[in-house]
Amino acid sequence: MNIKQIILAFILCFVSVLSFAQQVFDARLYNTRPAYDNGNPNDTAKVRVYLPKASEATGRAIVVCPGGGYSSLSMQTEGYAWAEFLQSQGVAAIVLKYRLPNGTPAVPISDAEQAIKLVRMNATSWKVNRKDVGIMGFSAGGHLAATVATQSKGEAKPNFQILLYPVISMVEGYGHEGSLRQFLGKNPSKAQQKKFSADQNVNRTTPRAFIALSDDDDSVSPLNGVNYYAELYKNDVPATLHVYPGGGHGWGSKISFRYHQELLVELKAWLDAF
Repeated sequence: MNIKQIILAFILCFVSVLSFAQQVFDARLYNTRPAYDNGNPNDTAKVRVYLPKASEATGRAIVVCPGGGYSSLSMQTEGYAWAEFLQSQGVAAIVLKYRLPNGTPAVPISDAEQAIKLVRMNATSWKVNRKDVGIMGFSAGGHLAATVATQSKGEAKPNFQILLYPVISMVEGYGHEGSLRQFLGKNPSKAQQKKFSADQNVNRTTPRAFIALSDDDDSVSPLNGVNYYAELYKNDVPATLHVYPGGGHGWGSKISFRYHQELLVELKAWLDAF
């Protein structure tokens, strides 16, 4: 075998190994101009895709929505780090860098819906089951996930939802003041507040849910997640609620969170249950 043949054999072997390895890559969310604008041309939406090894792929995919009070995004602890965990479990994770609303709720909602559609459009090449696409959100990202879960339809509707210390309500004095103002603007009407309160939009078609939060959360009242669970229960939607004794708000993927290992075990058990 000459040197060229050796090099070619090495390249083919390397490509073959890569095809069975985990993949991480960035992708544009839109090929055209988005339908909604937040007034900031520098704020663009995109996704980072984490695909598991082909031999370990379960066919499940989850769009991950980081939190940040709708004024910023905690991409690392509430995005990329969680994507690595999901990828290790054979789940395709799509971390969404959504645009901030600046008072226009349709902006992040349309980004999240487009991310779910993108997963289904690439289902074959990403080895994803189109009927097993979920959405995961943290804090304000949890509100975005729950809003999509309760309001979106067709190809944009997720099959399940995972919410960690979520903002659920947009009712003044009940949800989270900062998220409310960023999402709906300075003077939202009562009708707007109700429209975008996920607990007031649950019905029997709402997808199953995993909810986790801390009892001592003094940033987003635990009642957000608890009341959402109650509405899911009333509508016969399968759901599980985990309330940890401590931890506060915003623990994300931090191993310093006292119940980090319990959370991973409980989430994995829930995902394995269906």
